[in-house]
Amino acid sequence: MIVRIMGEGQLRVDDSHLSGLNKLDDELLAEVQSGDEDGFRRTLGALLDCVRSLGDPLPDDSLEPSELILPRPDTTLHEVRAMLRDDGLIPG
Repeated sequence: MIVRIMGEGQLRVDDSHLSGLNKLDDELLAEVQSGDEDGFRRTLGALLDCVRSLGDPLPDDSLEPSELILPRPDTTLHEVRAMLRDDGLIPG
């Protein structure tokens, strides 16, 4: 799957990593819903670090459609709350 981290670019992440990413996403969703700013910041960082470490960056001139878009590392809890669906940032 192609994942875009806003402000950074796109990475190709193997679908086999989706369940691990979903666990972090579930944690992030709970922290956003409870207003846990410290937990939110920690988990968002962990999610983005995980995608960066598991993914292979695509060239900057690549025009692949992103299947998943994640927020910038400095995105606020309030901004992420506006981006969330019922199942978090990652569908499934």
